Amino acid sequence: MRFGRRFAALLAPLGALLGIATAFAAPATRTVTDDSGTSVIVPADNCRMVSLAPGTTAMLFAAGAGQCVIGTIAHSDEPAEAAAVRVVGDAETLDFEQLLALRPSVVVVAVDVVQRVRIDRIRALGIPVYRVHVTSLAQMPDSLRRLGVLAHTEVAARQHAARFGADLDVIRAKYRDRAPVKVLYQIWDKPIYTIGGRHVISDALALCGAQNAYADLETAAPAVTLESVIARNPDLVLASGPPGITTQWLAEWRRFPTLRAVRDGRLLSYTDERMDRMGPSVIAATAKLCELIDATRH
Repeated sequence: MRFGRRFAALLAPLGALLGIATAFAAPATRTVTDDSGTSVIVPADNCRMVSLAPGTTAMLFAAGAGQCVIGTIAHSDEPAEAAAVRVVGDAETLDFEQLLALRPSVVVVAVDVVQRVRIDRIRALGIPVYRVHVTSLAQMPDSLRRLGVLAHTEVAARQHAARFGADLDVIRAKYRDRAPVKVLYQIWDKPIYTIGGRHVISDALALCGAQNAYADLETAAPAVTLESVIARNPDLVLASGPPGITTQWLAEWRRFPTLRAVRDGRLLSYTDERMDRMGPSVIAATAKLCELIDATRH
């Protein structure tokens, strides 16, 4: 019995040392699934996030994770509070020194915005990367819910996702039975760039009861020829860009009076940064787009 007590006394300091070692062991982690279906291992205490797209920044705030966003890129001003977050780059460049200095627990990227080589470099630095990938408006509520899981803000994310889905249902019901309108959504002129069928804007057009003239193309922003536009003969040309520039684009189309959109006077400038940013306000932007298209039906 005396030996047993002595043995226990000898083990006590060792147990204390093991406890200290455990306290300083690697931090606890958990696994979440991003929009691409990839499992991402993040710290259990995951509230130091850097967002590398204005849209993902807006989505994180909508998911209730605004207090966790410690870095973002230029033009991330939705909601207004996002403008106060530290900027670590823009669509073309990223300051990796600033990024590392922020010690993020995860970097959130938009698949169609952030270059793959940049994503790979961030991962090589040992920083988890969570990918947001939305190709239709109907996918956005689920994307919001997943961001809520990432940030431990599930309740706020679910509430916003429900409102998002309800707003979509209202727009869908309003324009479901309207006469179809074939639309060329022009985003550049030389060469002519438009949007393909997998772009969210193509989905927004469909929600408005319109048809993307190039919905059959899988590329997000394909270049098309003048001859193909004439062959597809859209009912409406929407030139999306700075107003002064789009006026010039539309003037070029007037050189082709046999084009249905020209013949019927359906050449319109359309600029809405909310649509390009692809944050939650894209729903309000879609509603405005539908109103604009609907006006051309009359």
